[in-house]
Amino acid sequence: MLPWKRWLRPLAALALTAAAVLTPAATASAAPTAQATASSGWNDYSCKPSAAHPRPVVLVHGTFANSVDNWLVLAPYLVNRGYCVFSLDYGQLPGVPLIHGLGPIDKSAEQLRDFVDKVLAATGAPEADLVGHSQGGMMPRHYLKFLGGADKVNALVGIAPDNHGTTLLGLTKLLPHFPGAEKFLNDKTPALADQIAGSPFLTRLNEGGDTVPGVRYTVIATRYDQVVTPYRSQYLDGPNVRNVLVQDLCPVNISEHVAIGTIDRIAFHEVANALDPANATPTNCGSVIN
Repeated sequence: MLPWKRWLRPLAALALTAAAVLTPAATASAAPTAQATASSGWNDYSCKPSAAHPRPVVLVHGTFANSVDNWLVLAPYLVNRGYCVFSLDYGQLPGVPLIHGLGPIDKSAEQLRDFVDKVLAATGAPEADLVGHSQGGMMPRHYLKFLGGADKVNALVGIAPDNHGTTLLGLTKLLPHFPGAEKFLNDKTPALADQIAGSPFLTRLNEGGDTVPGVRYTVIATRYDQVVTPYRSQYLDGPNVRNVLVQDLCPVNISEHVAIGTIDRIAFHEVANALDPANATPTNCGSVIN
């Protein structure tokens, strides 16, 4: 057994990481209801895509978040630009309110499949675009690869997605030193176990290549990500892929994992560019006012 002092720093880091991940969920109790978002054009099933923006946008939240709190800034940002915007809750666990994205990721992908079908039926559009944060940027790849999503999705934009898993700053390597820890994760929070680098879920997802034909992929990352580490593990390889580091666009950007998906206008400008590449405009530090 290692002396307790050797565990103090990694355990403290783990606590800080958990706090960072849980930050969006803390706003959930004060978040607007689905009905309120619909009244402002978000989750409005009467919305019909325009000629300028012919595809509905489906927002896919991250772990420990929900369909509202993750998107309090990005959803109105896109609605104000003329998009039909929708968001779903997925990965719910029994008895756990408000915070989702915790169930088995393959099952969450089935929920996404059903939600996209619902959105396409309501809007009459043949395809949707997906924008996801963290797990929400990676989980749709299972839908695209194994559940027929490639025929119904034009583009996937991942904001800080854990496409190749995470080491949590190396902390996941400590799990074998805690008897029962890995089993606890698998049993109680399957999505967390699925997102560890090298997990069976990710191994299957990435076998044979990162992408599927017919879908455009964009990854938007920050070098200061403390949850999906190393940050370059977020990047995808393959045709129709664009990997973006926000610090290459604005060197003074200090967003970490939570901020890049919830409040970062530099990242959101790149989302808009990815959704409408024909009308893309340069992203720089001034994009925060656009």
